[in-house]
Amino acid sequence: MSAVAAGDKAPKFSLEADNGETLKLTSFKGRKLVLYFYPKDDTPGCTKQAIGFTERLQEFEALGVTVLGVSKDTLEKHRKFREKHKLEVLLASDPEGEFIEAYGSWVEKNMYGKKYMGIERSTFLIDEKGTVQEVWRKVRVPGHVDKVLARVKEL
Repeated sequence: MSAVAAGDKAPKFSLEADNGETLKLTSFKGRKLVLYFYPKDDTPGCTKQAIGFTERLQEFEALGVTVLGVSKDTLEKHRKFREKHKLEVLLASDPEGEFIEAYGSWVEKNMYGKKYMGIERSTFLIDEKGTVQEVWRKVRVPGHVDKVLARVKEL
């Protein structure tokens, strides 16, 4: 499957969120969506990223943007992650990884010489009409939320 790029129509999805809602791409029609994929709840980088988006969430919301984090973790793990770190961003579960694959974020990784498949930390900015405006791949957490917010302000 080819990776999603800026200018593409965002792949449709239907995911369960930790707030009990079923989220679809159409749920965000008329709003911008910052969709970010992350490897695992409660790991150092993923925690910093989720806290970073939570700290700036009011700024995103003031610009008409919803922030949604997605991993393969269960809804129960998401709820514990949210409570432990007082997260305010929406978290959705893609246990089968179909949606993660549709965005080209299920990739071969290499750690200590071992190759394995995993979630690439990646972020997609989707406009009100469902078009991908920006893609960040192989995201480094420090400064990332600031970059995303700056790009949102340009739209």
